[in-house]
Amino acid sequence: MAHKHVSTASPNRNGLRNKLAARLAALGRAPRVFSYHLEPRSIGSYAVGRQLMSGNFLFAGQLVEAPGSSIWAIDPPSEDFAAALQGFGWLDDLAAVGDAPARKLAQRWLFEWIATAGAGKGEGWRPDLAGRRLIRWCSHALFILKGLSPAQSRSIFRALGRQVRYLRRRWPSAAPGQERFEALTGLLYAGISLDGCAPLVAPISATIGRECERVIDAHGGLPTRNPEALMESFVLLTWAARTLAEARRLVDKRHQAALLRIAPTLRGLRLGDGALARFHGGRRGEPGRLDQALADASLRPVPRQENLMGFERLSAGRLTIVMDCAPPPKGALGINAHASTLGFEMSSGRRPILMNCGAGGRFGADWRRACRATAAHNTVALERVSSSTIGAGNHGQLVAGPQNVDVTRAQDMSGTWLAASHDGYAASFGLKHERRLFLSFDGRSFKGEDALRADDPAQRARFTESLGDTPTLGVAFVAHFHIHPDVTPSIDLDGQAVSLTLKSNEVWVFRQEGGLLRLEDSVFLDQRRLKPRMTKQIVVMGRAVNFAGRISWSFMRAQDGGRNTRDIAPEDETT
Repeated sequence: MAHKHVSTASPNRNGLRNKLAARLAALGRAPRVFSYHLEPRSIGSYAVGRQLMSGNFLFAGQLVEAPGSSIWAIDPPSEDFAAALQGFGWLDDLAAVGDAPARKLAQRWLFEWIATAGAGKGEGWRPDLAGRRLIRWCSHALFILKGLSPAQSRSIFRALGRQVRYLRRRWPSAAPGQERFEALTGLLYAGISLDGCAPLVAPISATIGRECERVIDAHGGLPTRNPEALMESFVLLTWAARTLAEARRLVDKRHQAALLRIAPTLRGLRLGDGALARFHGGRRGEPGRLDQALADASLRPVPRQENLMGFERLSAGRLTIVMDCAPPPKGALGINAHASTLGFEMSSGRRPILMNCGAGGRFGADWRRACRATAAHNTVALERVSSSTIGAGNHGQLVAGPQNVDVTRAQDMSGTWLAASHDGYAASFGLKHERRLFLSFDGRSFKGEDALRADDPAQRARFTESLGDTPTLGVAFVAHFHIHPDVTPSIDLDGQAVSLTLKSNEVWVFRQEGGLLRLEDSVFLDQRRLKPRMTKQIVVMGRAVNFAGRISWSFMRAQDGGRNTRDIAPEDETT
């Protein structure tokens, strides 16, 4: 199979090409049987399956209650919700229930999709969604075919054949990375499990290998720098490798090498509770999904990468910090990117303390845009301006921002130092942001310093120009520290410190010097909640005058959790 590059067509033109390819895919022979039955890799939820059967449709963090209605009769409240329907991930949940009513409902919804969308209509004809569908249809073949008449079975096989032919044409138009791996994995599943499709396996396996070599960098990262997208790519590549191995087919060496590179990077991007750090549109990941993928991959342990897709990790004692220390992705790669440079997330044991506001897409366009701004992250914003410029529209790309991010680390018996700087404010204010961190060896003390400087004559001239008619006021800046909603903050009497009490009864105290401290409202966007959760943020306000500004701050553990306090929260308390 010849290697092709991603389409650069506009979304509208891409959509027209998808529909045309879906209709042309009607021409061809349909498979007749499943020649090989694949085991489902993704395990659904019995409880969610029961909710679906009762008419409660919860997808992409949004709930639609429609008892007695078909899944295709409801009006999807968002693009993510519609994609979840079209990808057929809900088959996992109905299969988890596994009884006759669940099977009959799954079959009814499947035949309704074939009747309304199977001929190439609707929003489900996208390469990544078609791949996702093929994975589920092939994985749950025994579940969905049981009890069907020969005519009904032929209808399903015709629909399968059409999707295979469509994907053979359109997989190159999927975005490199997670979406393309989804399309190719779907084709691989079809090639292994459907009769007459076996000739697909070798070329698709080689194509997956080429994509791994092209997209997964030497340090096991993706160009989008989205930790959740990296995890989902790893999951798909693990499924593909296991499926090839179980079918006694060779896994491409480049495919296997990519898994070896990705695994230590993903481990380094996890906080103390096992969740992924949330950056550049990524969420925490479904609980247990990464653990299962790492177990399925059966990879030999390798040392953790020093370069974690542009993130740096500090860890000692119970404290873990993950900080964004590279320029954000721009252009087409920056559609979901955030202006989060030098922002960090922090946890103590399995308890989150500081979190970015999150990925807002599931809560609407306004939330999505607001959560991409610098002020939604644990870093410094100048004059309410982000360090990267976000283009217009709901899916605006990052069009300007840091070009150079410098990072140095050092370690001795006392702890670890991390110093990083970026030039995202050089063009607008002539200032460079420098952040220096120190984590003690026992994890009980975490200190930081934020400095803004205009060093050379060009930067000083730009700084002076940005002041306009009020040179004595300088440039206002704010360091944001967004507190997880499970943490209870309180300002100490002198107004110069904030106590943070975790549910484990552990207490941390925040102090600062050089600025004005306040406790303000914030939000936490949890992928498993229907609405944003209200929380608080610590803000430290300062001004850069005479070409410089500086604040320092610290988190000190003042009280350990009680010996009998559970460190693992109930499901409804976790992030």
